[in-house]
Formats: sequence, C-alpha cells, structure tokens
Amino acid sequence: MNFTMLHNSRQKKLKNRLNIYLVISLFILTIFGVMVSIFFAVTFGAKEININTVWEAIFHYNSKLTEQQIIHTLRFPRVIGAAVVGAAFAVAGSLMQGITRNPLADAGILGINAGAMFVVTISFAFFPSIPYSLLMVFSFIGAVLSTLLIFMIGSAAPGGLTPIRLTISGAVMAALLHSLSSGIAIYYDLSQDLAFWYAGGVAGVKWSHLKVLVPVILITIILTMLLGRSVSILSLGEEIAANLGIRTTRVRLIGIAAAVLLAGVSVSAVGSIGFVGLVIPHISRKLVGRNYQLIIPMSALLGAILLVLADLGARTINPPRELAIGIIVALIGVPFFLYIARKGRDL
Repeated sequence: MNFTMLHNSRQKKLKNRLNIYLVISLFILTIFGVMVSIFFAVTFGAKEININTVWEAIFHYNSKLTEQQIIHTLRFPRVIGAAVVGAAFAVAGSLMQGITRNPLADAGILGINAGAMFVVTISFAFFPSIPYSLLMVFSFIGAVLSTLLIFMIGSAAPGGLTPIRLTISGAVMAALLHSLSSGIAIYYDLSQDLAFWYAGGVAGVKWSHLKVLVPVILITIILTMLLGRSVSILSLGEEIAANLGIRTTRVRLIGIAAAVLLAGVSVSAVGSIGFVGLVIPHISRKLVGRNYQLIIPMSALLGAILLVLADLGARTINPPRELAIGIIVALIGVPFFLYIARKGRDL
C-alpha cells in the first residue's frame, strides 16, 4: 500500500514537472513567433526591401535614405502598434470571458468598442484638431459608458444578468452606437476621415501615438496578470469564489475596468477591430489550460501575432492597395463565433 502511494506520488510529480516544461516551451515558442511575425511584417510590403536595409533602418537609421524612411517611419511603428493593440484586445477578451463566464464575450461583440468609436466620432465632429492623448481619454470614457449601459440593460430583466443576456445587450448597444456614429459622420461629412476607424487598421499609427499607447497597454496587461489567480477562481462560479475568500465584486470591477481601458485606448489608435478578444482566449485555454495566470500572457502573445500577421496580409494581398485589417480578422473570427455559439459552451 505504501509502495503504491509512493509510486502514484512520484508519477504525479513527474506529470506536473512535464506540464511545467511543456508550458515553458509553449511560451518560448510563442515569444519566438511574435519576433518572427514582427520581422516578416517589417520586411515585406508593397515595396520590396532587403533584410540588410531593414536592419540598418532599425539600428542605424539614416533619414536621408528613402528605403530606411519607409521602414522607420511607416512600417515599424504600424507593426509595433499592431502587436501592442492585438495583445490589448486579446487580454480584454480573456478578462471579459473569465469574469462573466461567457465564452462569447469580446470587447467588439459586447459593444465596448462601439462606445469608444461613438465618442471618437463625436470628437472628430466637434473637436477636429484634438490631440491623440486627449482622444485616448475620450475613447476610454465612451467605452466605460457603453459598458455601464450594457450591464444595466442586461441586469434589468428578471433573473439578473446571464451570459446570453449580456451578449444580446452588447449586440443591441453596439448596433445602436454604430448607427448613431454613422449618422453623425454623414451629417458632419466625416465619412472619409472615419473610414479608417470604422474598418480598423494600423496604417495611421505613428511614433507619437506609440509613446502614449505602449506604456498604458503594457502596464495594464502586467496588472491584469497579477489578477490572474482571482479571475481563475471567479471563472469557476460566484459561490465557489466567495467560499475561497475571493472578493468577487472587487475582482469583477477591477477586471472589467482593465478590459474597458485596454479596448478603449486601442480603438482610439486603430479603430473598432472585433473578434481578436473572442478567438485568442479560446486558443490560449486549449494550450495552457484554465489558469488565467497563464491565459492572460499567452493571450497577449497570440493576439500580437494575429494582428501583426493580419496587417501583413492586408498590405500584401493586393499591393499597393490595402485591405482593412478588420476584414482579415473578421474572416477568421466570424466562423469561430458561429462555431462557439453552436456548441453553446466553452471550448
């Protein structure tokens, strides 16, 4: 009996050790994937530029050379922007799914992006020369207000807030806000200016934007990683989390605030890009399990890869014209959304 227990204990320890090594290997491969995708995205585009020129533009920039200007001024900031925003949307989605226990939760589907986009539209209509830092603040405020309205509408029905009611409330709010945004854009003749934000894209990302965007997103993601254990327990259910000593209300408020911040500031830079926060968290759970201490960083890495490669595809499918990056992501996200909705449960 003692021998059997000792054998089982050793087997369990060996299995746990192998799982740790597997997770570490997955993270190393994913980080490598981020680096490779960024390298390819910076190197390839409508204009062919050799690798040596790319290297020189990054580490020994010469503003007098046209090819280096293309790399340093256009491609590199948009690729970094795509990686950072992709990570932000993915982490926002993973937080929303974990906190609400809704496998269909995503900043785009739940109407958070639409709220940010609505305020961006108003800002362009009444404050056309608004600085980017202030636009980011307004975008975040719009995301907060739309989130509050969505949760209020979903909670008003008998029986309280459920995953399906949250999804329906978000879809209704998103449709309403998109309609209002379109109406304002038409009335104030902003259709051309807002076409970029509606379709979603990183072509307009500049170094000045990244100086504001990168610190906000990276700090928020790091803070959400510290929240990972509590979100993991909360995702098991309200009663279980409360019995284990988790302050559910505080965790939920902090998590939702972080998700709204990530989505809001991202929309201010690249427009309303949906489905990143829907697809990536499910893939992350398949790879690393249901521990949000692992899901959140894995989602950030995979989200960065997805949006960088989507931007690369948007630039290279029909050069020199560019497709909207939102179209590329939607081609992946819509079938995935239908698949999850049909299953009726998490993957």
